[in-house]
Amino acid sequence: MQNKIKLENMAILVEFLAGAGLGVLFHWVLHYKEASYVIFGVGVLLSLATYLIREELALLREKLTRHYDQSHELTFALARIADADCQVKATELLATTKKTMTLLQEGFVPLDETEFWLEAAKAAEQASWEIKAVDPVTTGWDTKGAMLNYYRANVRALERGVRITRIFVIKREEIAEGELQKLLLTHNQDGIELKVAYRDELPSLNDTIWGGNCSFSFGIFDNRVVTDVFPNPGNYFGRKTSRAAEVGKYQRLFDLIEHISHRVTLVEGRVVVEGGVSGAAA
Repeated sequence: MQNKIKLENMAILVEFLAGAGLGVLFHWVLHYKEASYVIFGVGVLLSLATYLIREELALLREKLTRHYDQSHELTFALARIADADCQVKATELLATTKKTMTLLQEGFVPLDETEFWLEAAKAAEQASWEIKAVDPVTTGWDTKGAMLNYYRANVRALERGVRITRIFVIKREEIAEGELQKLLLTHNQDGIELKVAYRDELPSLNDTIWGGNCSFSFGIFDNRVVTDVFPNPGNYFGRKTSRAAEVGKYQRLFDLIEHISHRVTLVEGRVVVEGGVSGAAA
């Protein structure tokens, strides 16, 4: 590399000396002063131009080489693995990485379970006017640390004047169950606007009209941030996005679910569905 730089510098010097020599020849030998000045000036400009062009090409070559090495880093690393079993494992890891990169390209940040509830709690803490959520009936709202912290962030948001609407997706017979009644009562007493949507009234999870592969477990914070649980959690539990187009899709999905949901009310200490099945039959 050093030898190459020296040769390039020598070429620039030779170009300069050639132009200067021609200028001296026309000035002192041929006594053609005007031509000598022109030749000398043009020679200097050409030397400068070729120097700048070489520098630009060298920088461009270095940048392209760096980008090439970065883009093929995983390929080179895979090629250096000699053991067959290690090759298989590396290929599996690479496939997983590709899926993660696809999510990131689409504007989603993949999260494990702890990270998911942490990000949801942070979004609730930062909410200033509205939280809209759709949730299945899951255990852990009052016992599981991560979910409990998220719910407490919801309560603090209510105290700041944030409006929270939560739609629980349930089976019809579940409304009378004690655990669900306890969950609904807690939400109702804390001031969260509650609704329920019956699972048999919702479309298939794979219905693309409704967003495709929806978990019916997501939250929208100030129409700015969305957290969503994967329907079939694998390496990651859920994802977060703040891309406007994706947030808009979730807003539409929430509106569709809310349209077929049912309001609930408190009757004699039990939560009942307005115009529907009450919890009194438990």
